[in-house]
Amino acid sequence: MKTRAITGFFFVIVMLGSVLLGQYPFGIFYLLLIILCQREFYGLIKQSGFKPNLVWGLINGFFIYTVFAIIPFFNANALIFHKLLFLIPVTLSVVFIQELFNKTEAPFSNIAYTFLGLILICIPFTFFQAMAYVKGDFNFHFPLAFLLLLWANDTGAYLTGRQFGRTKLFERHSPKKTWEGFFGGMVIAAGVALIISHYFNDLPWNRWVAIAILISCFGTLGDLVESMFKRSINVKDSGGILPGHGGLLDRFDGLFIAAPVVYAYLYLVLN
Repeated sequence: MKTRAITGFFFVIVMLGSVLLGQYPFGIFYLLLIILCQREFYGLIKQSGFKPNLVWGLINGFFIYTVFAIIPFFNANALIFHKLLFLIPVTLSVVFIQELFNKTEAPFSNIAYTFLGLILICIPFTFFQAMAYVKGDFNFHFPLAFLLLLWANDTGAYLTGRQFGRTKLFERHSPKKTWEGFFGGMVIAAGVALIISHYFNDLPWNRWVAIAILISCFGTLGDLVESMFKRSINVKDSGGILPGHGGLLDRFDGLFIAAPVVYAYLYLVLN
């Protein structure tokens, strides 16, 4: 428990620092996270007997995130960098080409898992990074609020589920999650959203509460999906990089589905 608490403390400090230190540390930090999370994901897939294309999975993850990340930096010359988007189909096609030369029994499974690493990890982090620019210039309010609401939901779900949990939410994939915990996490996240609305006036209070509800629903879904993935390959933790907490995928599973949904909501209400 002590190790878990110490790791959690430093994890929170690093995450908050990545958002508050400005656009360059913010962009670089999440690029690093993409690479580490993809390596962890592909490593787990290899344990199950498949052979995803690690090199080109990482190259495509790096390229996709970088292209979308640098476009907001250079608004005056945005059209120049938009042209880089047309190179993405080329780099993605290399995954298919290389599999033609590999002598494997399940080439399309390897291809599918390579692309799943991009869809499950690279794309959500790209959307999360884009939250900081949803109003144009860099604004740390939205990604910071997202993290705070995600943590509030997770903490609230854990505490209320432990105290009042009786009805299983999805026992087949996550035996410890309960409906009581789910709604408890949602209520606490909504309360934190009300507090955030007093300090960040980018949105009215009801919009912040709506974001909290979205994070509770889709963050929990992401957690369940990651649990389903781990059970399908018979592993308990996705890794051991965070002592007492497992791997990076275990820490960011709530972000993987919630981030694109919240970004879409922000884009619609702000435009």
